[in-house]
Amino acid sequence: MKNIGGLLSAAREEKGYTISDVTRETNIARKYIVALEAEEFGAFPAEAYIIGFLKNYGEFLGLDAKTLLDQYRVLKIQEQSVPLSELLSKPSRFPRFFIMPMIIIVSVGLIAGIVFFAVSRASHSPPIELSPRKPIEYLLNNGFLEQRFFLGDSIVIPSGEGQYKLGLESLGETVVLSTPNGRLDLDLNQEALLDTNEDDVPELRISVSDYAKNNADTGVLLRLELNEYDARTLPSNTQNAITGSNSGEANPGGAASMTGVTGGEQLVWTGNNPYPFTLQISFQGNCMFRWEILREADRQLRNERYFVRGDQLDIQAQNGIRLWISNAGSIKIQAIGGGRTVPLEIGAAGEVVVSDVLWRRGEDGRYSLVQTRLEN
Repeated sequence: MKNIGGLLSAAREEKGYTISDVTRETNIARKYIVALEAEEFGAFPAEAYIIGFLKNYGEFLGLDAKTLLDQYRVLKIQEQSVPLSELLSKPSRFPRFFIMPMIIIVSVGLIAGIVFFAVSRASHSPPIELSPRKPIEYLLNNGFLEQRFFLGDSIVIPSGEGQYKLGLESLGETVVLSTPNGRLDLDLNQEALLDTNEDDVPELRISVSDYAKNNADTGVLLRLELNEYDARTLPSNTQNAITGSNSGEANPGGAASMTGVTGGEQLVWTGNNPYPFTLQISFQGNCMFRWEILREADRQLRNERYFVRGDQLDIQAQNGIRLWISNAGSIKIQAIGGGRTVPLEIGAAGEVVVSDVLWRRGEDGRYSLVQTRLEN
Protein backbone atom coordinates (compact mmCIF):
# COMPACT_ATOMS: atom_id res chain seq x y z
CA MET A 1 0.00 0.00 0.00
CA LYS A 2 1.32 3.43 -0.92
CA ASN A 3 1.89 6.00 1.79
CA ILE A 4 -0.15 9.19 1.94
CA GLY A 5 2.38 11.33 0.08
CA GLY A 6 2.79 8.70 -2.61
CA LEU A 7 -0.98 8.47 -3.16
CA LEU A 8 -1.31 12.25 -3.49
CA SER A 9 1.65 12.78 -5.82
CA ALA A 10 0.73 9.78 -8.01
CA ALA A 11 -2.89 10.97 -8.37
CA ARG A 12 -1.76 14.52 -9.16
CA GLU A 13 0.74 13.38 -11.80
CA GLU A 14 -1.81 10.99 -13.32
CA LYS A 15 -4.22 13.89 -13.84
CA GLY A 16 -1.45 16.05 -15.31
CA TYR A 17 -1.51 18.70 -12.56
CA THR A 18 1.51 20.62 -11.37
CA ILE A 19 1.76 21.79 -7.77
CA SER A 20 1.06 25.32 -9.03
CA ASP A 21 -2.15 24.06 -10.69
CA VAL A 22 -3.29 22.46 -7.42
CA THR A 23 -2.50 25.61 -5.44
CA ARG A 24 -4.50 27.75 -7.86
CA GLU A 25 -7.52 25.42 -7.99
CA THR A 26 -7.73 24.53 -4.26
CA ASN A 27 -6.44 27.78 -2.66
CA ILE A 28 -4.05 25.71 -0.51
CA ALA A 29 -0.61 27.33 -0.20
CA ARG A 30 2.16 25.70 -2.21
CA LYS A 31 4.30 24.95 0.86
CA TYR A 32 1.46 22.92 2.38
CA ILE A 33 0.90 20.92 -0.83
CA VAL A 34 4.63 20.07 -0.85
CA ALA A 35 4.51 19.18 2.85
CA LEU A 36 1.52 16.81 2.37
CA GLU A 37 3.22 14.95 -0.47
CA ALA A 38 6.45 14.71 1.55
CA GLU A 39 4.53 13.78 4.73
CA GLU A 40 6.28 16.59 6.58
CA PHE A 41 3.39 17.22 8.95
CA GLY A 42 5.52 19.34 11.25
CA ALA A 43 5.26 22.16 8.69
CA PHE A 44 1.62 22.80 9.67
CA PRO A 45 0.70 25.17 12.52
CA ALA A 46 -1.86 22.72 13.96
CA GLU A 47 -3.33 19.29 13.26
CA ALA A 48 -6.64 20.86 12.17
CA TYR A 49 -4.80 22.33 9.17
CA ILE A 50 -3.41 18.89 8.26
CA ILE A 51 -6.84 17.23 8.39
CA GLY A 52 -8.59 20.04 6.50
CA PHE A 53 -5.99 20.39 3.74
CA LEU A 54 -5.61 16.60 3.38
CA LYS A 55 -9.39 16.23 2.95
CA ASN A 56 -9.65 19.09 0.41
CA TYR A 57 -6.60 17.96 -1.59
CA GLY A 58 -7.78 14.34 -1.67
CA GLU A 59 -11.31 15.27 -2.84
CA PHE A 60 -9.85 17.54 -5.54
CA LEU A 61 -7.79 14.63 -6.88
CA GLY A 62 -10.78 12.26 -6.76
CA LEU A 63 -9.37 10.20 -3.88
CA ASP A 64 -11.37 8.84 -0.95
CA ALA A 65 -10.83 11.50 1.73
CA LYS A 66 -11.89 9.13 4.53
CA THR A 67 -9.24 6.59 3.55
CA LEU A 68 -6.54 9.30 3.52
CA LEU A 69 -7.56 10.56 6.97
CA ASP A 70 -7.63 6.98 8.36
CA GLN A 71 -4.09 6.41 7.02
CA TYR A 72 -2.94 9.67 8.62
CA ARG A 73 -4.37 8.69 12.02
CA VAL A 74 -2.71 5.24 11.82
CA LEU A 75 0.58 6.96 10.95
CA LYS A 76 0.26 9.28 13.98
CA ILE A 77 -0.40 6.34 16.27
CA GLN A 78 2.65 4.52 14.92
CA GLU A 79 4.84 7.59 15.53
CA GLN A 80 3.88 7.85 19.22
CA SER A 81 6.35 5.91 21.36
CA VAL A 82 4.96 3.97 24.34
CA PRO A 83 7.24 3.72 27.41
CA LEU A 84 8.30 0.17 28.21
CA SER A 85 6.97 0.60 31.73
CA GLU A 86 3.48 1.10 30.33
CA LEU A 87 3.67 -2.22 28.46
CA LEU A 88 4.63 -4.22 31.59
CA SER A 89 1.81 -5.11 33.91
CA LYS A 90 2.34 -4.26 37.57
CA PRO A 91 0.82 -6.29 40.38
CA SER A 92 -1.75 -4.36 42.38
CA ARG A 93 -0.97 -3.56 46.01
CA PHE A 94 -4.64 -3.80 46.95
CA PRO A 95 -7.02 -6.73 46.85
CA ARG A 96 -9.25 -6.56 43.77
CA PHE A 97 -12.50 -6.28 45.75
CA PHE A 98 -11.24 -2.94 47.24
CA ILE A 99 -10.47 -1.30 43.89
CA MET A 100 -13.99 -0.69 42.52
CA PRO A 101 -15.48 0.81 45.73
CA MET A 102 -12.45 3.11 46.04
CA ILE A 103 -12.86 4.27 42.42
CA ILE A 104 -16.54 5.05 43.03
CA ILE A 105 -15.85 6.98 46.25
CA VAL A 106 -13.05 9.03 44.67
CA SER A 107 -15.15 9.77 41.55
CA VAL A 108 -18.17 10.95 43.57
CA GLY A 109 -15.98 13.21 45.71
CA LEU A 110 -14.26 14.66 42.66
CA ILE A 111 -17.58 15.41 40.88
CA ALA A 112 -19.01 17.03 44.02
CA GLY A 113 -15.94 19.24 44.33
CA ILE A 114 -16.14 20.34 40.69
CA VAL A 115 -19.86 21.17 40.98
CA PHE A 116 -19.33 23.15 44.20
CA PHE A 117 -16.45 25.12 42.65
CA ALA A 118 -18.45 25.90 39.48
CA VAL A 119 -21.53 27.08 41.41
CA SER A 120 -19.45 29.19 43.75
CA ARG A 121 -17.53 30.79 40.89
CA ALA A 122 -20.69 31.50 38.88
CA SER A 123 -22.37 33.23 41.84
CA HIS A 124 -19.47 35.65 42.30
CA SER A 125 -18.37 36.23 38.69
CA PRO A 126 -19.93 39.01 36.61
CA PRO A 127 -21.62 37.86 33.36
CA ILE A 128 -19.34 37.77 30.34
CA GLU A 129 -20.40 40.05 27.53
CA LEU A 130 -19.39 38.84 24.08
CA SER A 131 -18.57 41.57 21.62
CA PRO A 132 -20.55 41.27 18.37
CA ARG A 133 -18.71 40.10 15.27
CA LYS A 134 -17.72 42.93 12.98
CA PRO A 135 -18.60 42.53 9.28
CA ILE A 136 -15.64 41.79 7.01
CA GLU A 137 -15.05 43.24 3.55
CA TYR A 138 -13.18 40.93 1.16
CA LEU A 139 -11.49 41.71 -2.18
CA LEU A 140 -11.63 39.47 -5.25
CA ASN A 141 -8.07 40.23 -6.31
CA ASN A 142 -7.07 37.00 -8.09
CA GLY A 143 -10.22 36.31 -10.08
CA PHE A 144 -11.40 33.58 -7.66
CA LEU A 145 -12.52 33.35 -4.03
CA GLU A 146 -14.20 30.61 -1.98
CA GLN A 147 -15.04 32.00 1.45
CA ARG A 148 -17.60 31.54 4.24
CA PHE A 149 -19.65 34.74 4.56
CA PHE A 150 -21.76 35.88 7.50
CA LEU A 151 -24.49 38.51 7.68
CA GLY A 152 -23.13 41.95 6.87
CA ASP A 153 -20.00 40.67 5.09
CA SER A 154 -19.28 42.01 1.63
CA ILE A 155 -16.87 41.59 -1.26
CA VAL A 156 -15.42 44.15 -3.67
CA ILE A 157 -15.25 43.03 -7.31
CA PRO A 158 -12.87 44.77 -9.77
CA SER A 159 -14.62 45.69 -13.03
CA GLY A 160 -12.77 47.43 -15.85
CA GLU A 161 -11.30 50.61 -14.46
CA GLY A 162 -13.61 50.62 -11.43
CA GLN A 163 -15.16 48.22 -8.95
CA TYR A 164 -18.49 47.29 -7.36
CA LYS A 165 -19.60 45.59 -4.15
CA LEU A 166 -21.77 42.58 -3.27
CA GLY A 167 -23.17 42.22 0.25
CA LEU A 168 -24.78 39.36 2.20
CA GLU A 169 -28.22 40.64 3.24
CA SER A 170 -30.00 37.65 4.78
CA LEU A 171 -29.83 33.88 5.35
CA GLY A 172 -33.27 32.32 5.46
CA GLU A 173 -34.88 29.90 3.04
CA THR A 174 -32.47 31.31 0.44
CA VAL A 175 -29.20 33.25 0.41
CA VAL A 176 -29.89 36.91 -0.43
CA LEU A 177 -27.13 39.08 -1.88
CA SER A 178 -27.25 42.77 -2.67
CA THR A 179 -25.82 43.63 -6.09
CA PRO A 180 -25.57 46.81 -8.20
CA ASN A 181 -28.57 45.47 -10.16
CA GLY A 182 -30.71 44.70 -7.12
CA ARG A 183 -31.42 41.65 -4.98
CA LEU A 184 -30.10 38.19 -5.92
CA ASP A 185 -31.59 35.03 -4.34
CA LEU A 186 -29.63 31.76 -4.44
CA ASP A 187 -30.30 28.30 -3.02
CA LEU A 188 -27.89 25.50 -2.07
CA ASN A 189 -25.83 24.28 -5.07
CA GLN A 190 -27.43 26.93 -7.27
CA GLU A 191 -25.25 29.01 -9.56
CA ALA A 192 -25.77 32.40 -11.22
CA LEU A 193 -23.93 34.55 -13.74
CA LEU A 194 -23.86 38.26 -12.93
CA ASP A 195 -23.87 41.03 -15.55
CA THR A 196 -23.60 44.42 -13.83
CA ASN A 197 -22.76 46.66 -16.78
CA GLU A 198 -25.63 45.28 -18.93
CA ASP A 199 -23.41 44.52 -21.93
CA ASP A 200 -24.94 41.01 -22.26
CA VAL A 201 -21.62 39.51 -21.12
CA PRO A 202 -21.67 38.11 -17.56
CA GLU A 203 -18.45 38.92 -15.75
CA LEU A 204 -18.97 37.03 -12.47
CA ARG A 205 -20.02 33.46 -11.61
CA ILE A 206 -21.51 32.94 -8.11
CA SER A 207 -22.49 29.62 -6.49
CA VAL A 208 -23.58 28.43 -3.03
CA SER A 209 -21.42 25.48 -1.89
CA ASP A 210 -22.51 24.99 1.74
CA TYR A 211 -25.52 26.47 3.53
CA ALA A 212 -27.94 25.50 6.33
CA LYS A 213 -31.33 27.12 5.76
CA ASN A 214 -32.65 29.51 8.44
CA ASN A 215 -29.41 29.25 10.43
CA ALA A 216 -27.49 32.48 10.04
CA ASP A 217 -24.95 31.48 12.71
CA THR A 218 -23.26 28.98 10.37
CA GLY A 219 -22.97 31.49 7.51
CA VAL A 220 -22.76 30.43 3.86
CA LEU A 221 -19.85 29.18 1.75
CA LEU A 222 -19.82 31.19 -1.48
CA ARG A 223 -17.70 30.54 -4.55
CA LEU A 224 -17.01 33.57 -6.80
CA GLU A 225 -15.09 33.51 -10.07
CA LEU A 226 -14.54 36.14 -12.73
CA ASN A 227 -15.44 34.90 -16.21
CA GLU A 228 -12.61 35.37 -18.70
CA TYR A 229 -14.46 35.77 -21.98
CA ASP A 230 -16.17 38.66 -23.77
CA ALA A 231 -18.85 39.19 -26.39
CA ARG A 232 -16.47 38.23 -29.22
CA THR A 233 -16.19 34.65 -27.92
CA LEU A 234 -19.95 34.08 -27.71
CA PRO A 235 -21.79 32.54 -30.73
CA SER A 236 -24.24 34.72 -32.62
CA ASN A 237 -27.24 32.59 -31.61
CA THR A 238 -26.58 32.94 -27.86
CA GLN A 239 -29.48 34.69 -26.14
CA ASN A 240 -29.01 38.10 -24.58
CA ALA A 241 -28.68 38.38 -20.82
CA ILE A 242 -31.94 37.75 -18.98
CA THR A 243 -33.22 38.93 -15.61
CA GLY A 244 -34.14 36.60 -12.79
CA SER A 245 -32.88 33.33 -11.37
CA ASN A 246 -31.74 30.29 -13.35
CA SER A 247 -35.30 29.70 -14.55
CA GLY A 248 -34.95 32.30 -17.30
CA GLU A 249 -38.25 34.04 -16.44
CA ALA A 250 -38.61 37.78 -16.13
CA ASN A 251 -38.31 39.07 -12.60
CA PRO A 252 -40.00 42.42 -12.05
CA GLY A 253 -38.55 42.57 -8.53
CA GLY A 254 -35.20 43.74 -9.89
CA ALA A 255 -32.95 40.70 -9.45
CA ALA A 256 -29.44 40.76 -10.82
CA SER A 257 -28.92 40.06 -14.52
CA MET A 258 -27.74 36.55 -15.46
CA THR A 259 -27.06 34.73 -18.71
CA GLY A 260 -29.03 31.64 -19.77
CA VAL A 261 -28.56 29.69 -23.00
CA THR A 262 -31.28 27.61 -24.63
CA GLY A 263 -29.45 26.93 -27.88
CA GLY A 264 -26.07 27.31 -29.54
CA GLU A 265 -23.24 27.21 -27.01
CA GLN A 266 -23.11 27.40 -23.22
CA LEU A 267 -19.93 28.09 -21.27
CA VAL A 268 -19.81 25.67 -18.33
CA TRP A 269 -16.53 26.73 -16.66
CA THR A 270 -12.91 27.64 -17.41
CA GLY A 271 -9.56 26.32 -16.19
CA ASN A 272 -5.84 26.42 -16.83
CA ASN A 273 -5.86 22.74 -17.88
CA PRO A 274 -8.53 20.26 -18.98
CA TYR A 275 -9.42 17.70 -16.32
CA PRO A 276 -11.91 14.79 -16.05
CA PHE A 277 -15.56 15.70 -15.64
CA THR A 278 -18.83 13.83 -15.14
CA LEU A 279 -22.25 14.38 -16.68
CA GLN A 280 -24.92 13.41 -14.15
CA ILE A 281 -28.23 12.72 -15.90
CA SER A 282 -31.67 12.28 -14.30
CA PHE A 283 -34.53 11.03 -16.48
CA GLN A 284 -37.90 12.68 -15.83
CA GLY A 285 -39.67 10.66 -18.54
CA ASN A 286 -39.16 8.03 -21.24
CA CYS A 287 -36.30 8.73 -23.60
CA MET A 288 -34.04 7.02 -26.16
CA PHE A 289 -30.55 8.19 -25.24
CA ARG A 290 -27.17 7.72 -26.97
CA TRP A 291 -23.73 8.86 -25.85
CA GLU A 292 -20.20 8.66 -27.18
CA ILE A 293 -16.86 9.50 -25.54
CA LEU A 294 -14.83 11.89 -27.73
CA ARG A 295 -11.05 12.00 -28.29
CA GLU A 296 -10.35 8.80 -26.34
CA ALA A 297 -9.24 6.00 -28.68
CA ASP A 298 -10.11 3.19 -26.26
CA ARG A 299 -13.61 4.49 -25.40
CA GLN A 300 -15.13 5.67 -28.70
CA LEU A 301 -17.88 3.04 -29.01
CA ARG A 302 -21.39 4.48 -29.14
CA ASN A 303 -23.74 3.51 -26.31
CA GLU A 304 -27.52 3.48 -26.67
CA ARG A 305 -30.28 2.67 -24.21
CA TYR A 306 -33.96 3.33 -23.62
CA PHE A 307 -34.46 5.03 -20.25
CA VAL A 308 -37.63 5.54 -18.22
CA ARG A 309 -38.68 8.01 -15.52
CA GLY A 310 -36.54 7.74 -12.40
CA ASP A 311 -33.44 6.30 -14.11
CA GLN A 312 -30.03 7.83 -13.38
CA LEU A 313 -26.86 7.84 -15.51
CA ASP A 314 -23.32 9.13 -14.85
CA ILE A 315 -20.92 9.53 -17.80
CA GLN A 316 -17.26 10.29 -17.13
CA ALA A 317 -14.80 11.63 -19.70
CA GLN A 318 -11.41 13.35 -19.96
CA ASN A 319 -11.96 15.41 -23.13
CA GLY A 320 -15.55 15.38 -24.32
CA ILE A 321 -18.93 13.61 -24.65
CA ARG A 322 -21.46 13.62 -27.50
CA LEU A 323 -25.15 13.20 -26.61
CA TRP A 324 -28.17 12.26 -28.72
CA ILE A 325 -31.53 12.74 -26.97
CA SER A 326 -34.92 11.79 -28.41
CA ASN A 327 -36.83 13.98 -25.92
CA ALA A 328 -34.69 16.75 -24.45
CA GLY A 329 -37.37 17.85 -22.00
CA SER A 330 -37.34 14.47 -20.29
CA ILE A 331 -33.86 14.81 -18.80
CA LYS A 332 -31.95 17.02 -16.41
CA ILE A 333 -28.16 17.23 -16.83
CA GLN A 334 -25.47 18.76 -14.66
CA ALA A 335 -21.72 18.81 -15.20
CA ILE A 336 -19.51 17.94 -12.21
CA GLY A 337 -15.75 18.50 -12.01
CA GLY A 338 -13.04 20.39 -10.16
CA GLY A 339 -15.31 20.85 -7.14
CA ARG A 340 -18.07 22.49 -9.25
CA THR A 341 -21.60 21.45 -10.23
CA VAL A 342 -23.24 23.35 -13.11
CA PRO A 343 -26.68 22.57 -14.66
CA LEU A 344 -26.81 22.39 -18.48
CA GLU A 345 -29.62 23.69 -20.67
CA ILE A 346 -30.15 21.02 -23.36
CA GLY A 347 -33.55 21.57 -25.00
CA ALA A 348 -37.34 21.60 -24.74
CA ALA A 349 -39.92 18.83 -24.30
CA GLY A 350 -40.32 16.63 -27.39
CA GLU A 351 -37.22 18.10 -29.02
CA VAL A 352 -34.56 15.84 -30.58
CA VAL A 353 -31.13 17.22 -29.66
CA VAL A 354 -27.53 16.36 -30.53
CA SER A 355 -25.01 18.12 -28.32
CA ASP A 356 -21.30 18.00 -27.46
CA VAL A 357 -19.87 18.77 -24.01
CA LEU A 358 -16.12 19.18 -24.43
CA TRP A 359 -12.96 21.07 -23.52
CA ARG A 360 -11.84 23.79 -25.92
CA ARG A 361 -8.57 25.72 -25.80
CA GLY A 362 -8.71 29.51 -26.25
CA GLU A 363 -6.19 31.86 -27.84
CA ASP A 364 -4.90 32.80 -24.37
CA GLY A 365 -3.94 29.17 -23.66
CA ARG A 366 -6.71 28.62 -21.09
CA TYR A 367 -9.36 25.93 -21.51
CA SER A 368 -13.14 26.22 -21.45
CA LEU A 369 -15.64 23.40 -20.95
CA VAL A 370 -18.53 24.21 -23.29
CA GLN A 371 -21.83 22.62 -24.24
CA THR A 372 -22.37 23.01 -28.02
CA ARG A 373 -25.59 22.15 -29.79
CA LEU A 374 -25.16 20.43 -33.17
CA GLU A 375 -27.42 20.15 -36.20
CA ASN A 376 -29.24 16.79 -36.16
